[in-house]
Amino acid sequence: MSQQRILPQSKETLLQSYNKRLKDDIKSIMDNFTEIIKTAKIDEEHQVSRPTQGEQDNYEMHVRSANIVRAGESLMKLVSDLKQFLILNDFPSVNESINQRKQQLRGLREECDKKLIALRDDIAIDLYELEEEYYSSRYK
Repeated sequence: MSQQRILPQSKETLLQSYNKRLKDDIKSIMDNFTEIIKTAKIDEEHQVSRPTQGEQDNYEMHVRSANIVRAGESLMKLVSDLKQFLILNDFPSVNESINQRKQQLRGLREECDKKLIALRDDIAIDLYELEEEYYSSRYK
């Protein structure tokens, strides 16, 4: 099962798309977080007044935090998509699981068959002995 599986082109493209989404979302989170930290610095030299700059920084932080939330939601959707992809396309794993269960059930069936055969043989011996006893006592 550790062997390399060759995926059809569409699946390979889909996995590359997932990888690109992952990198883009993580980059977006990092960039926005970095910019929020930079905005939190207080600079003395501004071309606009302090209250105006404060409002602008506040607005920028809201936008960047919304971008971080959007990227986080996109990552959660990506995880959901990956789970769905794995469930729908992991036929070797499903087949392996089915084969293991089939082997377990075969072993259980063989064990039951052996017990039934032993029980049949015991009953046959007991029945033979009972018949012998019955027929020998009947003619005496």
